[in-house]
Amino acid sequence: MLIVTGVIEISPEGVEAAKVAAQAMVAETTQEAGCIIYEFSQVIGSDTLFRVYEEWTDQAALEAHFTAPHMAVFQQALGQVGVVSRDIYRVVGGEKQPLR
Repeated sequence: MLIVTGVIEISPEGVEAAKVAAQAMVAETTQEAGCIIYEFSQVIGSDTLFRVYEEWTDQAALEAHFTAPHMAVFQQALGQVGVVSRDIYRVVGGEKQPLR
């Protein structure tokens, strides 16, 4: 399993458009083969910071996601909303275990 997580900061004037684009992206991506979880959420206490969290079955599924048509649409939308910063990374390996 692969985990992709991090944060994206959007300019204040682009927040609403970013939310709309993210909703469409989530709807499409959760239908992809190999997608376990795909979420965008606004960080509590910040109007402009969004957390990205994804789980994928394997690298091939993640690579297919990168070439999906809705990814191109989303990337174009991000280019228009004013991304201030982006810190997204991939975590490889490990297994899920309940937190006690």
